[in-house]
Amino acid sequence: MAEVRLESVTRRFGSVVAVDNVDLRIKDKEFMVFLGPSGCGKTTTLRSIAGLEKIDAGRIFLGDRDVTDLPPGQRGIGMVFQSYALFPHMTIADNIGFGLKIKKVPAALKAERVRKVAELLYLDNLLDRYPGQLSGGQRQRVAVARALVIEPTVLLMDEPLSNLDALLRMQMRAELKKLHHSINATTIYVTHDQVEALSLGDRIAVMRDGKIVQCDVPMEIYDKPANVFVGSFIGNPPMNFINGEITSKNGTLTVQGQGFAITPDQKWSRPLANHRQVILGIRPENFGVHFQEPSDNPNAAQARVEVVELLGNLKLLTMDLAGSVLKVSVEPGTPVNSGENVWLTWNEDKLCIYDSANEWALAPDEVSA
Repeated sequence: MAEVRLESVTRRFGSVVAVDNVDLRIKDKEFMVFLGPSGCGKTTTLRSIAGLEKIDAGRIFLGDRDVTDLPPGQRGIGMVFQSYALFPHMTIADNIGFGLKIKKVPAALKAERVRKVAELLYLDNLLDRYPGQLSGGQRQRVAVARALVIEPTVLLMDEPLSNLDALLRMQMRAELKKLHHSINATTIYVTHDQVEALSLGDRIAVMRDGKIVQCDVPMEIYDKPANVFVGSFIGNPPMNFINGEITSKNGTLTVQGQGFAITPDQKWSRPLANHRQVILGIRPENFGVHFQEPSDNPNAAQARVEVVELLGNLKLLTMDLAGSVLKVSVEPGTPVNSGENVWLTWNEDKLCIYDSANEWALAPDEVSA
């Protein structure tokens, strides 16, 4: 059982609160990703789990064990750092087996475990080489192998792919995903790269200012960001945000802003009833682009195409909606040009609405009337 549990964990550096009263339960064999910008507390949280940071408050449990006061070596954890931290004067076999040597594992058993983990990570034909003779991707696999060879119940990874180029990162993401299904360790992975988070994580914990602001499966976080920060951090391009004011006429609520007026689905009626100002959130791919005003959609709004960028699998349009800049993605063959006026519609099912005061999401009613 390798469940990881954080209870009110806090870590301070002087007056700076790096980890702020974090509660989190990570399931056995789950791949959990900590995602957020630099300085949000994700690495400090990881290091606290490892025992490399002594927390100021709270408790940390690995399975049924309270490991809060245990040193790193007694926690049963493997860790892969951002830098490979390989010993240049040691062979790959010796680098991988270093942790077993420290634990005084018998030579025959050490050699067998090194061989098995090397095969798992496609390093078995490189064991006699030295780190300087390997590529970046190979050195990264050696660092992972060194963490796995001690057979940890929990594997911690701190931005392990950040030193690789884009192609290698893509290849290593696939290898790490495959690896996770081959081992029995619970994996906790730190990154600022949303692509890594979305592709690797069973769940993603998005952090900001030492707090977890949303923790959920990747598509829930992408489709339903808990607040404006999450919507702006996840997605490339990020979610579009447009300010609107709630008006009511004959009992019908309308969100009105510069250049548009929307009558939302009735599932929003109760959540919007007590608000005056809101923020609409919509992702670029959830717009429809029309060259004539749609006769069947009263929520359509006219916008001007400012820039057209062909990105291979899509065209990215920069639009001006009465002063608001929007990013809209369309099929690459869409015959749209800079300077054109078009009509925009949006997928109501993908619309998110946020309270202007605190920028947190409003929850629509579960069943539309």
